Amino acid sequence: MGIISVEQANRLYWLGRYTERVYTTLRIYSRSFDMMIDEITDSFQDFCNSLDIPNIYISKEDFTRRYPFDAQNPDSIISNLNRAYDNAIVLRESIGSEALSYIQLAIYEMNRAAESNAPLIEMQRIVDNILAFWGIVDDQIDSEQIRNIIKAGKRIERIDLYARLGVTKGELIREVHRMIPRVQRSGLPYEEEKLGLVKELVERYDLDYYKIVSIVETIL
Repeated sequence: MGIISVEQANRLYWLGRYTERVYTTLRIYSRSFDMMIDEITDSFQDFCNSLDIPNIYISKEDFTRRYPFDAQNPDSIISNLNRAYDNAIVLRESIGSEALSYIQLAIYEMNRAAESNAPLIEMQRIVDNILAFWGIVDDQIDSEQIRNIIKAGKRIERIDLYARLGVTKGELIREVHRMIPRVQRSGLPYEEEKLGLVKELVERYDLDYYKIVSIVETIL
């Protein structure tokens, strides 16, 4: 690991995973928000099932408020954003104050969204801040290893979520091809055989989404 400690590497990896989790789940939630408000039948049960999170919601109105904004719910978007911030604040010396500031701005916009009756504008700003964070990681972090650890976490999380959500084969293949070199260059201990197996699984005619999730979670 060179000068990067095991604890630091773990925090960088999970910073990548949590920022991706916020980014992807927020985009899905934002696309579904208006549909959920207008629908006759409730679809939030399917949403919870796809992400393998407990359905603790009593109605679609309860879901549309608590899933993004309930900090006491460990599966909420704000809880994952707070976890990203907890890692980023400890990593300030590694990632820089400007990268940290975009995570802070995302939390600020999430708190504004929680107070809004029409939160989608603030949610788009959260997405924009996560994208800006990743841009700063690319532009201002000199250590290639630090960048690769963050991006290994990001790519692994994206494949995990995409497989749970049942995206197309083409999308999964694209993400796996982007994930493999990041993991290989990260300096993290990983299983080469499982990298190859994930690549094989996403290229099969019949996608086994459950198996893709189970394998990608054990690469590192």
